[in-house]
Amino acid sequence: MSESTTDDAVLLDIDDEIATITLNRPDMRNALTHEVSMALIDTLDEVEESDARALVVTGAGGAFSAGGDINSMTERLSGDMPTHEAVRHIRQATSRAIARVATFYLPTFAKIDGVAFGAGANLALACDIQLASADSKISFGFKQVGLAVDTGTSYFLPRIVGMNTAKELVFTGELVDADRAEDLGLFNRVYDDIGEADEFIGEIANGPTVALAHSKETLAQGFEQSLDQAMTREAQHQAAVFETHDHREGAEAFMGKREPEFEGR
Repeated sequence: MSESTTDDAVLLDIDDEIATITLNRPDMRNALTHEVSMALIDTLDEVEESDARALVVTGAGGAFSAGGDINSMTERLSGDMPTHEAVRHIRQATSRAIARVATFYLPTFAKIDGVAFGAGANLALACDIQLASADSKISFGFKQVGLAVDTGTSYFLPRIVGMNTAKELVFTGELVDADRAEDLGLFNRVYDDIGEADEFIGEIANGPTVALAHSKETLAQGFEQSLDQAMTREAQHQAAVFETHDHREGAEAFMGKREPEFEGR
């Protein structure tokens, strides 16, 4: 096990080749302040240089993330922060951090215990898989503070729930409970105890890491391609994993009728 803190706003723990990033501002319900967002970006760089085979993003103190930076909103309303400066903060910090998670090469999991709201909900959807406790809730309630959506809502949400439901969730600002979120596909799995998610995460982390990374990239490109383009790209990615240890191990295990032991290489 290794533990690190790029900044105490974000904690990093790497255990059994699983990197866990914890947003660590429970007094602010882990809002994505400029400080937290920049620390998240730096910590992702640290994970990329490690031996991790999966990434978990979670929040401390009973909340995943309450969304944007209320302090910045207060500064803007008081006239202490010009509008263009507020927009720059969103683009260069919060949106950049969420995009970094969305394009991270490893399998990523949002481990949600509590509320994921606004930008915090987008951070959850930026992960590949959303695992939540039964008490968790998610909302894209930007309307509650009189704002339009930002930080990727218009990209992530319609791709998961479809355009009609995305409009409903944005227009109403509904605080979606765990059961409905699971029905809509916003949460992949819901657990009575969020600790139960660790077994599922471990199964994927112990998979063929290189092949999963290529599969993830291929899936991400699929929406923008024709069928022929998709198949061509898949063949290219498949060729890239032919020489990996895990492909050989997987093939030999399949032929030997045993469980493979992947090493992530």
